[in-house]
Amino acid sequence: MDIVKIGIITSSDRASAGVYEDISGEEIRKIMKEYLLNEIDFKYSLIPDEEELIKNEIIKMADEFKCDLIFTTGGTGPAIRDVTPEATKKAIERELPGFGELMRASSLKIVPTAILSRQLAGIRGNSLVINLPGKPKAIRECIEPIFPAIPYCLDLIEAAYINESENAPKVFRPKAK
Repeated sequence: MDIVKIGIITSSDRASAGVYEDISGEEIRKIMKEYLLNEIDFKYSLIPDEEELIKNEIIKMADEFKCDLIFTTGGTGPAIRDVTPEATKKAIERELPGFGELMRASSLKIVPTAILSRQLAGIRGNSLVINLPGKPKAIRECIEPIFPAIPYCLDLIEAAYINESENAPKVFRPKAK
């Protein structure tokens, strides 16, 4: 069974300054441990909401650490300091708009302000990069609907093979490996 390398980048001015604890990054780690049977090698970064820092961290997670899956959390709203989507667009090679569309559509069933969310996803090399919101409850609400497509996407970009647990949403793979 493949070891899956998962990068978690939390972009938050206040958490990175020590004003409060990063519970969003921890929520992603918890969900991945719940959903995956694979051994997971987590890479973690907590940085301020600075476009260049976020872009460089995504590139480092993909190119240097060779993460199969990279999650960002925070900075996806319309606030002045929310620049994660802009940084992500500069770091990825190809955008996968369906991820952001599904996350917003799913969140809209829960909260009308989901239309303000700008999260997106894309590929850099053999890494899938996914922007998630900054609130732990919203993170789970966004990962649940998109998770069924993540393992097959990783197969297609020749990243690690994910073996999901019975706790994970049902994965769809049109072809067996």
